[in-house]
Amino acid sequence: MSGNQDRQRIKIEKTYKASINDVWHLWTTKDGIESWWGPDGFTTQVLKLNLRAGGTLRYLMTATGAAQAAFMKKAGMPLTTEGRISYTEVILHERLAYTHLADFIPGVEPYDVATTVEFFVEGEDVRMVLTFDAMHSEEWTQRAAMGHESQLGRLEKVLADVN
Repeated sequence: MSGNQDRQRIKIEKTYKASINDVWHLWTTKDGIESWWGPDGFTTQVLKLNLRAGGTLRYLMTATGAAQAAFMKKAGMPLTTEGRISYTEVILHERLAYTHLADFIPGVEPYDVATTVEFFVEGEDVRMVLTFDAMHSEEWTQRAAMGHESQLGRLEKVLADVN
């Protein structure tokens, strides 16, 4: 896919009863990311994290739930895939922007998916707005949106345990 200027953008908003420090920590540290990143039924192991514009995040995501493992096998995908993110913007407690290489889809040439995460402190809550590029097809865009919703639900559970 060439460029993303003409691709649809998907927006997901969540409000968390948490401090900005806690939310930021979970998005930007090895232990934080490993505690919630990925949809239900997956675990994540951070291999490398260099949190700065131009830095990268490399991680392994493994299907550990029975339904998720069965889906991966049926789709001809390995149970563990390596994720590669390149940070394009890091503004403390305000914004993360990155591109994620979508190179895990059978029969589809790899392409970048741009994502922006914005954080807004509202009283004792943090409103988070996650915006990402649509994928190469409606089916995969829906899968990506469902994956983000699932993992943001996991983030909410981790934050509830912290507070």
